Amino acid sequence: MDETTDAGGDGGKTDADPGPGADPRSSADPGPGADPGPDADIAADTDADRHEYHPDGEHAFPDARLNEVLDRIESDPEIEAYLEAQNVNPVDRKGYNDHGAKHVEIVRDRALRLYDLLKAGGVEFNGARQQGLDEADEAVIIALAATLHDIGHVVHRHDHPYYSIPLAADLLDDFLPSFYDVPEQVRVKAEVLHAILCHHTEEQPLTLEAGVVRIADGLDMERGRSRVPYEEGGRGINTVSSQAIERVSLREGEETPVQVVIRMNNAAGVYQVDSLLKAKMEGSLVGDRIQTIAINTHNDEDGTKSIVDRIEL
Repeated sequence: MDETTDAGGDGGKTDADPGPGADPRSSADPGPGADPGPDADIAADTDADRHEYHPDGEHAFPDARLNEVLDRIESDPEIEAYLEAQNVNPVDRKGYNDHGAKHVEIVRDRALRLYDLLKAGGVEFNGARQQGLDEADEAVIIALAATLHDIGHVVHRHDHPYYSIPLAADLLDDFLPSFYDVPEQVRVKAEVLHAILCHHTEEQPLTLEAGVVRIADGLDMERGRSRVPYEEGGRGINTVSSQAIERVSLREGEETPVQVVIRMNNAAGVYQVDSLLKAKMEGSLVGDRIQTIAINTHNDEDGTKSIVDRIEL
């Protein structure tokens, strides 16, 4: 597998890297001299607090079953052990960034946020429905796939999506009987495994649930959490761009159900978006329902005022 094109979760650590446990929402806001312009709400990142999934919040989908599953995920010792063990190969042995519990938390939260916005926008999902499952199972499929998509790293970083399949299948065989009868276990398992495999850019999703997980994996890209490899100790485009993304926000769009706003402190961040998120969007089945806007907030040459550049991708 070509490490530079695997959008499933690469990146690295630099001295400026806040580390895998850092809160990506702590980035600084634009300076007071910024021209608000027509995109003042975007530049101000007014939706920054809506990254996480809140079980007790209002959602555009039936969430009771999902909340039960999430409670069980958080208390499952085997899943917890995998989320710790899967970080050893990519981080300790390969020198990449976090692929463990923090990455999974971010991907799952953003996948559920994407799903919620798409449902609110009237988008109909096909995975659970075509399997004869309930609408409530759509979010369950997304949450389980987002949780287990990277466990193949315990085998090897290379080709990890393919190793994730048998490992996730074993976990699901133990996990799903608490919530489903045998026929539904098989169908939910099939959809989860499909979504896990298709988070890798070389496999095309056949369901919108899989497409959501695929895109959410690429949205873990704030400073220090880039999914694109960098040259350790170097100053190449990967290194510079991996530090350029300040914040990723998901909100309701005006022209599309979802608007993804990516705030950068350096135009090099566009490289991250173009080499990673674009590949995730293509073939996702939901890319045309998502508007992506990159905002570059920086100082002019003499450093006296802040400039906001808006790039729509």
